[in-house]
Amino acid sequence: MRYTISETDRQWAARVWDKLEVKLKAECRRVGPIMPYIPVNGTYEDMAEKNLVWWTNGFWAGILWQMYHATKEDLYKETAEQIGAKLDQGLADYTGLDHDLGFLWLHTAVADYRLTGNQQSRIRGLHAAGILAGRFQPAGEYIRAWNEGQEGVAIVDCLMNLPLLYWAADQRNDSGLKQIAVKHADMALQYVLRPDGSCNHLVQFDTETGEYLDNPGGQGYESGSSWTRGQSWAVYGMALSYRYTLKQEYLDAAKRSAHYFIANAAVNDYEVPIDFRSPEEPVYVDTTAAVCAACGLLELSEFVGEYEKGLYIKAAVRLLRKIDEKFCDWNPGTDSIVSHGSGRYHRESDREVPIIYGDYFFLEAILRLLDRDFLIW
Repeated sequence: MRYTISETDRQWAARVWDKLEVKLKAECRRVGPIMPYIPVNGTYEDMAEKNLVWWTNGFWAGILWQMYHATKEDLYKETAEQIGAKLDQGLADYTGLDHDLGFLWLHTAVADYRLTGNQQSRIRGLHAAGILAGRFQPAGEYIRAWNEGQEGVAIVDCLMNLPLLYWAADQRNDSGLKQIAVKHADMALQYVLRPDGSCNHLVQFDTETGEYLDNPGGQGYESGSSWTRGQSWAVYGMALSYRYTLKQEYLDAAKRSAHYFIANAAVNDYEVPIDFRSPEEPVYVDTTAAVCAACGLLELSEFVGEYEKGLYIKAAVRLLRKIDEKFCDWNPGTDSIVSHGSGRYHRESDREVPIIYGDYFFLEAILRLLDRDFLIW
């Protein structure tokens, strides 16, 4: 087993897996090959009908591929394949795409190729990686986040999309693709991550000179605050960049961000707020930050020494246990599992609601603890 946990925790994780299997099989049969986001009155709608390339549209397929890997049941595979095929139109339309190509095609095409050897899905993944590489800005050496009207912006989230470039670089023996990923990660070390382990969400550059201009507030409370999902992207994203490059700076950054996250989460009894630097009242929770951080902590634990691993693994388990105890809906007749996910601090419409990627990261973390996952990143 990759992660040493107590027998009590292992039995708990096994019980959670049993509940996940019942819930997700019922959901798969009921929901089918749509691209869910936030359920309305306990029922998923198809986000693809509004925006085919909305950044979360790969996560349901990611759940299905993780379930297929863990159970070998064709129901999950067949449903995920249909979602992957639907995304072909997103590649064809092109203009709506931004930096989130990894979230979309790692969980669909690349997962498919890794598990089944589907050559068409390999081509899809390579195509998406080429588009992501095309967003690289030489002035400032970063991957541009968004499109018209938001020039010069790089964001911490993109650390989670870099594995698409690392994968494609390996597939094509193309060091240029890897260099783009490394340049963006290096930019994040300088301008996104702070010395204390906290991080900015957004950074703004002059589009002509590449000069650093500002760190706007983004989805957290304000500029200079500490948006927790961004913190989780930093932990997990830097650990993943270390996996693919073995650059010590990335491992050190992941550890610094992890220590910051653990310390702040512990103060709140592992119930993670939307922003670690926001007013004490009102209390707004973001479970998606907690479950993503748990995955990042488990990833990080694989690259540290024997006597350091326990810090990260135990913190991950505490975050996950809090989710299971307080924020899970196990009714197989309703859609979604993890409640109280939050898109951003200052927007009520997606604050403290179930969000599809919360379910994905919760599933991935539990499968990791049971050594039944596969690396989707």
